[in-house]
Amino acid sequence: MNLSYLRVALSGVLEHKRITTLFQPIVDMRNASVYGYEALSRGPSDSPLHSPMALLRSADHIGLAAEVEQLCFEMALHQFAERKLSGKLFANLRPARLVEPYFQPANLAKVLKSFGIAPQNLILELTESDPVEDYAQLAAASEALRRIGLSVAMDDLGEGFSSLRLWSEMKPGYVKLDKHFISGLNQDPVKLQFVRSMQQIADNANALIIAEGVETASELAIVRDLGIAFVQGYLIGRPAATPSAVPSPDVVQSIGRVEISVFPSVTNGGSGQRCARQLLIEAPVVTPATPSEQVLELLLKHQGLHAVAVVKNGLPVGMLTRPLLLDRFTRIYTRELYGKKPCSVFMEKDPLVVDIGTQIADLSELVVMKGKQAFTDGFIITENGQYRGMGSGYDLMRTITEMQVVAARYANPLTLLPGNVPLHEHTDRLLAAGVEFVAAHCDLDYFKPFNDVYGYRKGDAMIQLLVRILSQECDPSLDFLGHVGGDDFIVLFQSRDWQVRCQRALARFDAERMALFQFEHVAEGGYFSENRLGKMVFHPLVSLSIGAVPVGQEGFCQRQEVERAAAEAKKQAKKQDGSSLFVERRQCGKAVDTPVEDQPAVSPLDNVAAA
Repeated sequence: MNLSYLRVALSGVLEHKRITTLFQPIVDMRNASVYGYEALSRGPSDSPLHSPMALLRSADHIGLAAEVEQLCFEMALHQFAERKLSGKLFANLRPARLVEPYFQPANLAKVLKSFGIAPQNLILELTESDPVEDYAQLAAASEALRRIGLSVAMDDLGEGFSSLRLWSEMKPGYVKLDKHFISGLNQDPVKLQFVRSMQQIADNANALIIAEGVETASELAIVRDLGIAFVQGYLIGRPAATPSAVPSPDVVQSIGRVEISVFPSVTNGGSGQRCARQLLIEAPVVTPATPSEQVLELLLKHQGLHAVAVVKNGLPVGMLTRPLLLDRFTRIYTRELYGKKPCSVFMEKDPLVVDIGTQIADLSELVVMKGKQAFTDGFIITENGQYRGMGSGYDLMRTITEMQVVAARYANPLTLLPGNVPLHEHTDRLLAAGVEFVAAHCDLDYFKPFNDVYGYRKGDAMIQLLVRILSQECDPSLDFLGHVGGDDFIVLFQSRDWQVRCQRALARFDAERMALFQFEHVAEGGYFSENRLGKMVFHPLVSLSIGAVPVGQEGFCQRQEVERAAAEAKKQAKKQDGSSLFVERRQCGKAVDTPVEDQPAVSPLDNVAAA
């Protein structure tokens, strides 16, 4: 579109007020009611200016942005009042408009009065589409508006130029999280951590979070359990000229459900971001011209230093290691012959040099590619090409080991299931919420003899078979499956039919495990292998034991109590022959009355015991 066409089209929009307003509901998570509506402006439907983005961009281009935004604002007020919508009106506005005469408190109060809208029912939603130049001026303007009863919201946190700075300066009463962070929240631990952090900041800043872009029940469940105050999105309600005054029954049911959602787990324990910076050793340097005996004295003075870098004009050009110099100077006449000579005679001219931001995993690969000597000698760390310090192979090995240990606590490397840390966090959440759940400890019987006879590769296949079955028998939105180590697994069931799911898992395991045994072992019902005393003993085929503990609203106060009870129930299950389920019906020593009609029928394939 050329400029003359745009000018005529926008002039027509302004003259005839050809702006339509749609309203999208915002629901209060605390009582599952509509809290208010966001006003969404649209240009003429038969024009290229229909979309709000095209409308505002064109207005910017022509120089009519202030007039167009003012018209959109007035039409939102008019149509909100005309439709007699209740609750709050969230009206979009660029921050720069707050300092213009139209939006000064006295004038804005008159405008609102003309439409019969109380200032307390208007929230100015600041859209961060442009960089902010004067934060102090905007902060003063927003404070003046608050004094007459208006509230300020910040739109699309995480999308604009300087969201956190704007939040800090403006101190809005509401903060809207951009839909990017809500979409797929139930499957992305990084997004979960971001939203959780923003909620914590909001709590400290006396602000209320509005989660935009909620489109699935799973996203809604995560948002609810994070304590987010308000939600908006297609699941809640689509933009409409006449929006619904109440949420749908499905949304009300999802908000009011008793069960706790299963958070996505971080699989690396946060250790994946560690880099060479964590290995940095602040160390003195020498130049290529430094006498060799001075370098030796330097190393003898700093006993903890394994090597020194040779640096010229800030750039590393070599490295001298303690073993190399000690070896050279213990030889006869070396000090006399070479003591005064420059250290460049002895230096390693091609040491391993890495940037300070190199990830630990990448650094370990570089050391391996460089060879064993690089592990012994260590490496030089630079920043922007300039020398920063040294790193040792020992520290690298220790860090990698620590990372592996930490990662194993978050996710088992064989099954990639959540480990002990996420399991503990979820148990604590369930107990804190006071919801009823079942802790089921699953363990393979006679697994070590199977490993001895068939090898660890087949053993891994047996564990992965069990994982596949348990994963398929769990409801991922309600049931948490964790791998606590070896052949031990924990399922925290919120599914009401948990016992049927356990029985089905037992039956499937008994049937599908057969493919992993040799025919003659299946026919004989087991095989011989050495026990711990070195004697050949007959062992039955691998079976599955599940010990389950129903956890009610009373009886268990700490997760350690739940874990101990589940482990004891597993021991009772293992006393049964073959695959079995043992259900502990007591809580902390108190019997629990469970009506017979509430218990699902027991499959004839399973051995089920109950205390």
